[in-house]
Amino acid sequence: MKLYSYYQSSSAWRVRIALHMKQLPFETIGVNLAAGEQHTDAHRARSPMAKVPVLVLDDGRMLTESFAILEYLEEVHPVPPLLPRDPYLRARARGIAQMVNSGIQPFQNLETRNRVKQLGGDPKAWSAVWITHGLAAVERAVADVAGRFCVGESPTIADIYLVPQLATARRFRVDLDPMPVLRRIETACAELPAFVAAHADRQPDAPVLG
Repeated sequence: MKLYSYYQSSSAWRVRIALHMKQLPFETIGVNLAAGEQHTDAHRARSPMAKVPVLVLDDGRMLTESFAILEYLEEVHPVPPLLPRDPYLRARARGIAQMVNSGIQPFQNLETRNRVKQLGGDPKAWSAVWITHGLAAVERAVADVAGRFCVGESPTIADIYLVPQLATARRFRVDLDPMPVLRRIETACAELPAFVAAHADRQPDAPVLG
């Protein structure tokens, strides 16, 4: 498989975690969002929304949107699972993931920030407000289901969505001190090889510092 990705994209980051968790080999192809490569005709042919990730399957068919990709991987490669077995906890894990996906992500996307800037606002400050609001809600949402991870004692789709979002929050200088449960979960995830391998700093298109 091939994954069209950008190292800092939280959406692509989620798919990388899932692929590594399920130990599925893939090739990463960088799409430089900062340079506008997502708007080329070639990439628009892969992604009608001109975004990442795009997962190219072994037979050449393509999937977009991180949630749809993770659901596909779960159905086709169910071990290890990304969702709890209990139906209620499965719904809770999906709900937490969607709080990030729908309740936070749109407010920090590059296109949104560019539009805020065009309107004369401070895009980072504007996004930071919504990231703070959203993560505070996630902190409350996990309170009654969290174990070592967001939902119980095994990582799920909720953790896959949380970890890249916390990294993005730090880029926007969001104060995470009021979110001790989320930070504790992040520390637990950081001990897992799949989360380590998927980290933005370890991607082939990440800039070399130094």
